[in-house]
Amino acid sequence: MSIKRDTILVALAVLLLVFPVFGVGCDFVNEKLLPDLSPKKQVSLSSNVNTELPPEFSILAEAYKRLSEDYVDKSKLDPKKLSQGAVKGMIEALDDPYSSYVDPKSHELELTNFEGKFEGIGAVISMKDKQLTIVSPIVGSPAEKAGVKAGDKILKIDGESTAKMTLIEATTKIRGPKGTPVNLVVLHPGETEPVEIEIVRDEIKLESVVLEMRDDIAYVRITQFLKSTGGDLDAALKGAIKQGARGIVLDLRNNPGGLLNAAMDVASEFLAMGLVAKVVDDEGRESQVPVKRGGIATNLPLIVLVNEGSASGSEIVAGALQDYGRAKLAGSQTFGKGSVQTVRELSDGSALHITTYRWFTPLGRPIDSVGLTPDFVLELKDEELVDWAIDYLKKQISASLLFARI
Repeated sequence: MSIKRDTILVALAVLLLVFPVFGVGCDFVNEKLLPDLSPKKQVSLSSNVNTELPPEFSILAEAYKRLSEDYVDKSKLDPKKLSQGAVKGMIEALDDPYSSYVDPKSHELELTNFEGKFEGIGAVISMKDKQLTIVSPIVGSPAEKAGVKAGDKILKIDGESTAKMTLIEATTKIRGPKGTPVNLVVLHPGETEPVEIEIVRDEIKLESVVLEMRDDIAYVRITQFLKSTGGDLDAALKGAIKQGARGIVLDLRNNPGGLLNAAMDVASEFLAMGLVAKVVDDEGRESQVPVKRGGIATNLPLIVLVNEGSASGSEIVAGALQDYGRAKLAGSQTFGKGSVQTVRELSDGSALHITTYRWFTPLGRPIDSVGLTPDFVLELKDEELVDWAIDYLKKQISASLLFARI
């Protein structure tokens, strides 16, 4: 690709970091991940770019000419701000919550993501049914402690209605320095009356992979897909195997996703061969995202926990494991984000987050706006579902040993 910092991301906007990046980090993945796709057509960034634009775009120059001639306050005619506003309006006209414009300062900040800590409330947001929605609070974060829940609709931010806010605008208003408060009015799932919640921002430290041994079952929780997730999971699994793990509970609940290559790394630890996903571009061309060989947990009994906060990268991993019969899914229906965003830097340091692909499971199942249905649909929450999964695995292991003896 001709632009230096092209990034492929497969996640949701995040309050917990700097700005909604549709991923939670800055580890850039180029399109070599998608080898079957020929290079996309790109508009030249040369000085004569206007000659390549559709004739309808001449109205932009015409509008600026009229403003410069007639507008009463010439001090407000800042070409830089007006051009950025035009780009922002262009993106908003797509009516795609996952495509966005990020101004230069905001893009510079978002490049610091995935570094393991940040200041904010510790929650993940997205647009769902055209409403600002909490995908999941981070465990132990100020948001979780204040009572923010997955599925909450954010109605107001510091008294201002979110009805006409974009994802980036909302994120900008909620994020802030440690020790400062933000006031949210939210509607909890299943409730009819909104509640007001004040949250004091704090420094949030990210831990992508958590391992706990529960007797001879390894409980592995992945909170999001960071640049370090693949290596962290590999180390955790090796440690679990050394401790005699006979089965694995992989908890992807409230995991909003992250980087495509991190999702590939995670799925590849459990699959010996095959595909992680399929992606389809704007011209209907399909590319396959293959499993990386050499996974160290391809044979251990496995069950995956999901819920309505499991999105994007989480759905990629869970969908692949379900398609191949490698693991059963337990919990509730997943979020349903099946699109891939590419970050394109512009010449002034700003960036576009462009929805460039739709992804599907290895068997071609669509995810966008649909999600994954667990093999075991259960209303159990928190540790109750973990206990159920451990018991399920132990029964499966016992049954397989009995069969072997026969």
